[in-house]
Amino acid sequence: MEVILRAYIPKLGSPGDIVTVKDGYARNYLLPKKLAVPASKRSIKAIERERQIILAKAERQRKKYESLAERLNKLELEIPQRVIEEDRLYGSVSTTEIAAALKEQGFDFSKKQILLDEPIKKLGEYIVPIRLTPEVTAHIKIKVVPLV
Repeated sequence: MEVILRAYIPKLGSPGDIVTVKDGYARNYLLPKKLAVPASKRSIKAIERERQIILAKAERQRKKYESLAERLNKLELEIPQRVIEEDRLYGSVSTTEIAAALKEQGFDFSKKQILLDEPIKKLGEYIVPIRLTPEVTAHIKIKVVPLV
């Protein structure tokens, strides 16, 4: 089934693109969530007019997220943790603790947006990426310090 995308969908396309997808994917996911419309001569003409609006809106959002990313890149978080011996932590720092520390600073992110390969288990400084949108990623500096 051919559909016209109304939003960016990873590995599929950007707004205004005409893509071919399986019927079930279109009927059960894309169309009910209004992420796409069926491609017909009539809808193609309508989407051409709407495409300019969609692209302008996407550009405004991208600029907004880039400015947020600039603020986040300057941010340094300090997370105190209990220490067992030398630099090893009692437990670890996971995306949940990072999300909570960001919330204290006034930023509200889900732990799925924080791209931590594995939990932090030692004291030190770490650079952690945060995916704001599929195109925009910020990097924050995290200092894991001993709990006093």
